[in-house]
Amino acid sequence: MRAERAPTGGVPEVAQHCVTDELTDRELADRVASHGDEAAFRALYRRHTPTLHRFVLRLTGGNTAQAEDLTQETWLRAARGLGRFRWKSAFRTWLLGIALNQYRELARRDGRRITFVEAEREAPGEAIEPGRRMDLERALQLLPPGFRTVLLLHDVEGFTHREIGEQLGISDGTCKSRLHEARKAMRRLLTAGMETA
Repeated sequence: MRAERAPTGGVPEVAQHCVTDELTDRELADRVASHGDEAAFRALYRRHTPTLHRFVLRLTGGNTAQAEDLTQETWLRAARGLGRFRWKSAFRTWLLGIALNQYRELARRDGRRITFVEAEREAPGEAIEPGRRMDLERALQLLPPGFRTVLLLHDVEGFTHREIGEQLGISDGTCKSRLHEARKAMRRLLTAGMETA
């Protein structure tokens, strides 16, 4: 995207930021899609990147490099697809959906599958050191990726079971069941951490 330079006497760049920051996501996206407005894109980026990055960082189990790559790739895909976005959901929902698809694609390329295992059979990936308290972020990292995905989408990001089902290609009932199992696994991890604290 190329920003058009304001003619001499035009609106200074700082003032452009203030104007674009007050626009809705849809207004900004329309400016980007129709005119390649770089200031509008930067406003969307500033507005949504903290949430997006936090989401992919948790999704990857705390892998910072992978989260950075996924954040950038998500924005690249979003910028390319902005003109096709139909606004049937919030921009944030659409953006996080792109991130989730990117994560799933990365897992497939790496030869991994995002699987859902029964909570009772799944042990944490690593032992909790005696005397160390388990925090929520650490427990999220230890959850199997499939459980982590559903838990993040529903409990952290606020997606409905229907929206999650559409993203993951599962029914609402399956989503509810997996969320229940994910919460059980999370409670087990947190309880084990509390007992060693």
